[in-house]
Amino acid sequence: MTPQEFIAKWKKNERSERSACQEHFLDLCELLGQPKPAEADPEGAWYTFERGVNKTDGRKGWADVWMKDHFGWEYKGIHKDLAAAYDQLLLYREDLGNPPLLVVCDMDRFKIHTNFTSTIKKVYEFDLDVLDQQENLDVLRKLFTEPLALKPGQTSENITQQAAELFGQLADGMRIRGIVAEDAAHFLMKLMFCMFAEDIRLLPNKLFSKLLENSKDNPERLSKFLTDLFEAMSKGGFFGADEFCISTVDCSPMSLSSNSILKKLARLFWSTTSIGVPSSLQSLARYSNGLSTPLSVHKLVRITQAGKIFSHY
Repeated sequence: MTPQEFIAKWKKNERSERSACQEHFLDLCELLGQPKPAEADPEGAWYTFERGVNKTDGRKGWADVWMKDHFGWEYKGIHKDLAAAYDQLLLYREDLGNPPLLVVCDMDRFKIHTNFTSTIKKVYEFDLDVLDQQENLDVLRKLFTEPLALKPGQTSENITQQAAELFGQLADGMRIRGIVAEDAAHFLMKLMFCMFAEDIRLLPNKLFSKLLENSKDNPERLSKFLTDLFEAMSKGGFFGADEFCISTVDCSPMSLSSNSILKKLARLFWSTTSIGVPSSLQSLARYSNGLSTPLSVHKLVRITQAGKIFSHY
């Protein structure tokens, strides 16, 4: 099967996940020149459809496709929520032996999440419109032949260092502008909370990143947007962040360089690493009194029985 034949066939697909997913995977094997589950592993011991699993919540489940030490694969119907499919894989992955790659697919879109130990997650993402590009075919082929080739180069330590340096730049700018150390620390912690919340999808639809883009490098506009966001997170509002509560809504004045730095910070994978606040704010500590007690991102939030997220800053 050629890429063009595969694309033409599956562009027409309107069938449900249940009726089409195994055929889709078998066609993909044909396209990539890879063995099919029943051919490679008749007993289903290491490569199979419908692998039975125990979820981390204690319930039973089924992984749509599994290849030991390579990938777990979860399908959804066309245009369905791939984030929900990924959440399912996270419940399965321990019983699947923590495969290095977690794949979700709706027979049009492909999302390949890396799951390597002590690395920052990377997501390879494409759809049928660009499936025939060589780089995308190579990614799919490496799922079967060379999963380690998809391992990200960055580690948690690398990301921590990047975050520390970028937060240091923000803190230095605030010190130069004469912002009181305690106010600056609280403000930066709220920003950190927003990035963490966005990464684990508690802030919906890349809300914080879109806010940064829409400010168009205008410091006054960015300050207004952040104030509105903090207000919505405190009291509810049109941002759709009504399940968040933060105790203060003030926003420190931003500079021209702040937006660029925040965009770089927002692109980091906050959900897969623990960033120490003081290491990120060391320049702030140079002119503050006692602002050096170690805090982690996870201390900025707590989960209540009501399921709401609270920042204490």
